[in-house]
Amino acid sequence: MRWVNYHLERAGTQRRLHNFTSDIVDSEIYTHLLHQIAPNGSGVTLSPLGVHGNVPRAGAMLDEAEKLDCREFVTATDVAAGNYKLNLAFVANLFNKHPNLPDPGADEVVEDVIEETREEKTYRNWMNSMGVDPYVNWLYADLQNGVVIFQLYDIIRPGMVTWKRVVRTFHKLRGMMDQIQNCNYAVELGKQLRFSLVGIQGKDIYDGNQTLTLALVWQLMRAYTLSVLAQCTQSGDSLPADKDIVAWVNEKLKNSGKSTSIRSFQDPAISDGKVVLDLIDAIKPNVIDHSLVKSGKSNEDKMSNAKYAITCGRKIGAKIYALPEDIVEVKPKMVLTVFACLMARDYLPDMKQGAASAPIVPMINGN
Repeated sequence: MRWVNYHLERAGTQRRLHNFTSDIVDSEIYTHLLHQIAPNGSGVTLSPLGVHGNVPRAGAMLDEAEKLDCREFVTATDVAAGNYKLNLAFVANLFNKHPNLPDPGADEVVEDVIEETREEKTYRNWMNSMGVDPYVNWLYADLQNGVVIFQLYDIIRPGMVTWKRVVRTFHKLRGMMDQIQNCNYAVELGKQLRFSLVGIQGKDIYDGNQTLTLALVWQLMRAYTLSVLAQCTQSGDSLPADKDIVAWVNEKLKNSGKSTSIRSFQDPAISDGKVVLDLIDAIKPNVIDHSLVKSGKSNEDKMSNAKYAITCGRKIGAKIYALPEDIVEVKPKMVLTVFACLMARDYLPDMKQGAASAPIVPMINGN
């Protein structure tokens, strides 16, 4: 998106791309983009802007794209219908063949957008570990129809999804509306779980809005983690609050004679990984080889400790999804999941080393 908007700004148009669905159905953004990236002498023009009707205009735009040997992946109907996956492929092809980025720094900016972020990778790996079908390859495109999201809700709270309301087979004529309808229902279910979804609508998920989609997905992963913890602590439908987890961490450390503690999931003291290692040692003594624990004064030491902590946590059976960087950078969302998973492990004393591969399925019932 940033690459497209970079060229739209250079073209002098006020239009900006925010999604690969509704924003491109009129082909105006594509027309300006093609004209801007076209090499001199290619013959690409802005003539499609004068064509009436979304489908005819899309056809004229694709005629211009053909001059750049970039007509692949979409038809005029696909563009006018706002087909997310096909339009994403169309833009990726344009970028690969005609990036038109003379400044190397601008190329780096584009890479930041195109490459999967660490946060996205964590969420995607978590979803796939839940056994969702289809497999999630690209977070935004594969959540577009809501089907994967419903499966996650059903894992978090079995029975909460009314599957009769879910459309799982999509036809060309009604496909877009059915997918948006699914996403509206997905947002509705999130509100039932008291997710913070202010300003989020089903169409935002369908459009692949990065910020709003990530907001929903994070709350899904948090709810799953806390639901596992609620099952382990036998607290029924009452999910532990953040302060309860912090209190447990500090009590566990204190009772084990550790000097470390945390004030919150944003505590800078978490950065060197030692508090996580101490907690693992408190849960299962003699797992930590203290000769491998670094001072934590340098970034290299912090990363080494964080990697070792996650390895040891998984070794004792904690299903940790966070990455070492999340600990070193003290990402509060991911740090929460680390401590919650370790807390859940502590409430399952019969779990053996190596049990990390065994899935923990929450069994929370309720309305």
